[in-house]
Amino acid sequence: MIPNLSKILKNYNKNAISIGVLGGHSALDVCHGAKKFGFKTVAVCQKGRSQTYTKYFKSRERNGLDVGCIDHVINVDKFSDIVKPEIQEELQALNTIFIHNRYFWVYCNFAEIENNFQVPIHGSRIMVKLEERDVERNQYFLLREAGIRTPHIFKDPKSIDRLVLVKVNEAIRTYERAFFLANNYADYVKKSSELLKSGKITEQALNDAIIEEYIIGAHVNFNYFYSVLNKELELMGTDTRRQTNLDGILRLPAPEQIEVLKYLKPTMVETGHYTVTTKESILEKIFDIGEKFVKITQNEYDPGIIGAFALQGAVASENGKEELVIFDVSMRIPGSPGTKFTPHTSYLYGESISYGERIAIEIQQAIDENRLNEIVT
Repeated sequence: MIPNLSKILKNYNKNAISIGVLGGHSALDVCHGAKKFGFKTVAVCQKGRSQTYTKYFKSRERNGLDVGCIDHVINVDKFSDIVKPEIQEELQALNTIFIHNRYFWVYCNFAEIENNFQVPIHGSRIMVKLEERDVERNQYFLLREAGIRTPHIFKDPKSIDRLVLVKVNEAIRTYERAFFLANNYADYVKKSSELLKSGKITEQALNDAIIEEYIIGAHVNFNYFYSVLNKELELMGTDTRRQTNLDGILRLPAPEQIEVLKYLKPTMVETGHYTVTTKESILEKIFDIGEKFVKITQNEYDPGIIGAFALQGAVASENGKEELVIFDVSMRIPGSPGTKFTPHTSYLYGESISYGERIAIEIQQAIDENRLNEIVT
């Protein structure tokens, strides 16, 4: 928590709060929800990739209708410039509460955001770094301590005795991973050597890679919202990933897949999401792992998870029953606006609501109850 948080909030005009985002990831989802509930919105955009926010979805009047959801844009040379004093001053002048997303942590320095970004963040600013594999007491630690089933991790590639998924950071886009499958050590050496030779990965990245048991099951992301104000866990929806070029290969008939694989290797670069439904009979299991995760974060990292998070994994069939196996955790808003189009929030609210809408509801409740300090860090 930033040292001056109480002072900053005290100086804010609570009747003129703006919801702020970095221009990418889930920004439109957040801003649409914020606008629907009467908040002003501000997007910090990197020059050269800002037209989505400065042009196409900019708030404006058109033919007597108010369209768009981005009220104010702050342009920066690079996203990490958000910590510059003049940018922070502008955000504070707009009474901004920032909603962090994956972009926020990929393009900015963790330490600078944790210690020098003097703008309140909805969510826990110290926990997002736990998504990284090289941090102590990270997501894997939390999942284990919570008693949530995870794939077996192989620390030594020579011990691979089943199909595994190797998660290794790309050489150029270090925030993306060059996944590959292997079923033994020889297969691991062959495939990793090909990636090293092509320059897609580095030796250091390979040494730091996660070698994870490959779980055969239906991949599902379980997207949650934990309300600190109401002390309730909500299931926002379920979705899964679209990945290129894997999706394209899987759409081919089996003979064509075999032919194509002679000339290219499958890649798993995330390019989008689509909604999936889950059987009502496994909802209690979904809530159970969510509750366990919330509790362990509260035990290990005061005050624990705040607002949006996701447990990403698969529904596997083991010993004649369905088991939820979790691969990854998002410690902030997931990147899927399609979450709204699964029915879970409608069972609670009477209509489906998006993450942006749910965040806006929580912030408005905090303002009404004079409890903003409880939902921001």
